[in-house]
This record gives sequence, structure tokens and C-alpha cells, in this order.
Amino acid sequence: MKQALDRSQVTLGILAGGRASRLGGRDKAWLQRAGVPQVIRLARRFEVECGAVLVSANANLERYAEQDLVVVSDHVSGIGPIGGLQALADACTTPWLLTLPVDVIGTNECLLCTLVMAGDSGAVAEDDDGLQPLVALYRVESLRIAIDAALDAGEHAIRAMQARLDLPRVRFSGLRFGNLNTPEDLHAAGIDDP
Repeated sequence: MKQALDRSQVTLGILAGGRASRLGGRDKAWLQRAGVPQVIRLARRFEVECGAVLVSANANLERYAEQDLVVVSDHVSGIGPIGGLQALADACTTPWLLTLPVDVIGTNECLLCTLVMAGDSGAVAEDDDGLQPLVALYRVESLRIAIDAALDAGEHAIRAMQARLDLPRVRFSGLRFGNLNTPEDLHAAGIDDP
């Protein structure tokens, strides 16, 4: 049976570089639940499991610095989440990278350890809503190669890049990670509306 990873081997990579067009461009990283911004909530949630935190973001960079968060920006703009994933992989100094979208609403206590147990190359999560390609664990060395190959082939879809890695899917039954894409999503999640 595979052992849990030591926190020094894992970096949490928070994908916060999207345009949030369905929310009128509001920066999802700084949406607050119970007075805590989403990006801070996720960083705190995984601080005991991950030795480092990186945030992929393309706006409001000074706000991350004020919170002592290390931010990386896309090398190539306009290619979607794979651009953020590329920036995270390039900046990652640990062997493993756990990725989460900044607008994820819920994770369970065993997310990382369950993904770790799925295989030696990492895994991608599947909840009651289906495949969640941005909730994944990667071996960084393999991820860098797969991203480069995908971009060289003109493929920008995360799922296509993950297919190159042949990542196993891990089913989280009874769980919905959720996301914040619409005003209704914000209301349902209890997001403080400025």
C-alpha cells in the first residue's frame, strides 16, 4: 500500500487566474465566506498537508503579496487553465503538486491522501457532479512534460493533457466540490457580497 506523502514533498497550487466572466469579472480569489477570502481559506485548509503554496493569478498581484502568498502568472495569456497549470508546474520545487481551483467550495479531509493512494503518477478527482479536472495531484516532472507536449500540439484542454498522463480518476461519492460561477452560486455558498 502506498504511503502518505510528507508535506515537504507537496505544493498546493491554487488556480486563480480566470476571468470570471459569468460573475462580471469579479476576482474569485477575494470573494469572502465568513470574512475569509477564498484563496486564504484554501491555503489555510491545506497548510498542514502541503509544505508550500503557489497561486496562479494574473490580476491583483499585490494583494497576494500582502498576504505572504507566492503568486505566479501565466507565461502565455489567453489559453485558459492550462496556462496557470504550466506556471504552477514551472515554479513548483517539490516532487508533487496538488491543484485546486480557487472557487472550490468544499473538500473533504481525505482529499490529498485519497489522491495519493490512487497511483504513482497522481490522480484526478471525480465528485457527484462528474470529473473535476482542476482538482488533481500530479508528479511534477511528468506534468511538465505533458503540458509541453499538449501546448506543442496546440491542445489547451486540461482533460486532453491529463489523458497524456493516463491519470486515474478517483471517485468521491457523496461529495460535491462545487464552484462559484454565477450569482446564484455565490448566494448558495454564503459568499459575502461587497
